[in-house]
Amino acid sequence: MNEYDVCVIGSGAGGGPVALTLAQAGASVVVLEKGPWYTEKTFFKDEKGDLYYTPNLRDEQHVVEQHDAEDDTWKSQPTSESGWSFWNGNMVGGSSNLMSGFFTRLKPDDFRLRSAFGDIAGANVVDWPISYEDLEPYYAKVESVVGISGKVVPHPFAEPRSTPDFPYPPTLEHFLSGVVDRACAQLGYHSLPLPRAVLSRPDMGRQGCQYSGYCGSYGCASGAKGSARAALLDHAIRTKRCDIRTHAKVQRLISDNQGKVTTAEYVDAKGKTQTIRAKIFVVACQAIETSRLMLLSTGPKHAQGLGNQSGQVGKNLIFSAGGSGRGEFHYSKFPADQARELKLIGPFVDRHVQDWYFYTDPKTKKRIKGGTIDFLLRHPDAISRAKSFRRDSEGQLVWGSELKKRLLKDFTETQSLDFEVFNDWLPTDDCFVSLDGNVKDKWNVPVAKMRLNAHPHDLVVGEYISKKAEDIMRAMGAENVYSSVSPSPPANLVAGGCRFGKDPKTSVLDPDCRVHTAENVFVTDGSFMPTGGSVPYTWTIYANAFRVADIIKKQMAL
Repeated sequence: MNEYDVCVIGSGAGGGPVALTLAQAGASVVVLEKGPWYTEKTFFKDEKGDLYYTPNLRDEQHVVEQHDAEDDTWKSQPTSESGWSFWNGNMVGGSSNLMSGFFTRLKPDDFRLRSAFGDIAGANVVDWPISYEDLEPYYAKVESVVGISGKVVPHPFAEPRSTPDFPYPPTLEHFLSGVVDRACAQLGYHSLPLPRAVLSRPDMGRQGCQYSGYCGSYGCASGAKGSARAALLDHAIRTKRCDIRTHAKVQRLISDNQGKVTTAEYVDAKGKTQTIRAKIFVVACQAIETSRLMLLSTGPKHAQGLGNQSGQVGKNLIFSAGGSGRGEFHYSKFPADQARELKLIGPFVDRHVQDWYFYTDPKTKKRIKGGTIDFLLRHPDAISRAKSFRRDSEGQLVWGSELKKRLLKDFTETQSLDFEVFNDWLPTDDCFVSLDGNVKDKWNVPVAKMRLNAHPHDLVVGEYISKKAEDIMRAMGAENVYSSVSPSPPANLVAGGCRFGKDPKTSVLDPDCRVHTAENVFVTDGSFMPTGGSVPYTWTIYANAFRVADIIKKQMAL
């Protein structure tokens, strides 16, 4: 079968809700996924797991362009040379298989950043064309359909909710959760339970969490984690109206003389070109690759690329700004019973602090959009921990007996607690996606070229909140506390490039996430976001994809 009602390109958090909703409504749906189809049996705890989930950079890469301050020029380097990978989970369910599942909603003022906080020189900040109230019912839907565990606690910056609490109780908590709570209370801050897209008990054909400690960057062997595959696509398949084609690398969308897309062209596992015809096309390839596909999809009415009539495709790429840090807790300084609890790695810390989601600048006295602090145990993967001791503070190689001493101390004497800071990566003219004119992938197609540049304001906010996180860590009694804030973006938290808006001159999509110049094409991954907020994106991507799925369902009169 090569003709469907709906063709969804990409199977992650942006594609899964659309496929499930429309298949359940009676539409025939095909999902084209460039990666393989892994299941819970695949997700054993192997430190080489990344080799299975990301392409070989010699075959598929990106080109990164960064500013060289010394000679004030932009310099490009292929990721096959740098080793910097922007691929994250090439498989059915996408990167949602590998997420930590930290789920936090945006707040009402995130939807009106420009109106609430004003312009910032050098930043392309705009208000969203929809409000928090428009998305709130879909945030609530994700809680029950994907499965979110947690507990609602009142706090000064709490966002409005239509439901009183989460449908699943919190996951098991580590000893350090209470230590965070007491330190925050001592400092006058609000320690909040962190919602997780992880089932705390079996439901919906999935098992509850098994608390192995390997959550972030690893697939879930129990199905408890709310990936698009486990929570949505497995159910979509059962409708018998959804087909998933793996190893299907979509090369372009073909449009007719009126600008309407009629066909998706892809290369299958054998290297043969195949086509799919559909009434509706939904693009959800992840922000960088979605912009690339749109730019590659030229046609009679799309000379510069699909939806690129105003040159906006690829523009205003955003990541998550902020930083990270760590502190150590020595077992010898705790009573024996507490030391035993401290050594556990399975239960989650599941705490975050949002006291500075908005704050007053100490110097200017202006209201500032801040961010979120999440606390988590250091990842237990032994290989990555060992690698962190390869060099000393001077950059010299550590080996032999000295390396053994460091490893012994790290693995037997201390527990490390990490924190992550999330704040807005402001969109600018110097952060965007284009097509590279020289580098091509193994299919001889131009790769995505990314100019990456952080706005100085991002670093100021990240530093401010990181210092607050350090204060909390020291109040907890942590030793060797440090943090780092960098302008280099996290490759797994990317959005923008096809922002939505009401004006076709400044946006790619309309408020319904429909391409302004192609009535039957929608974009539902993080590409639609004009700004990212100060939390991980996945919950918002899920919610918006369910919202757009309802819009498509209405358009198709299903």
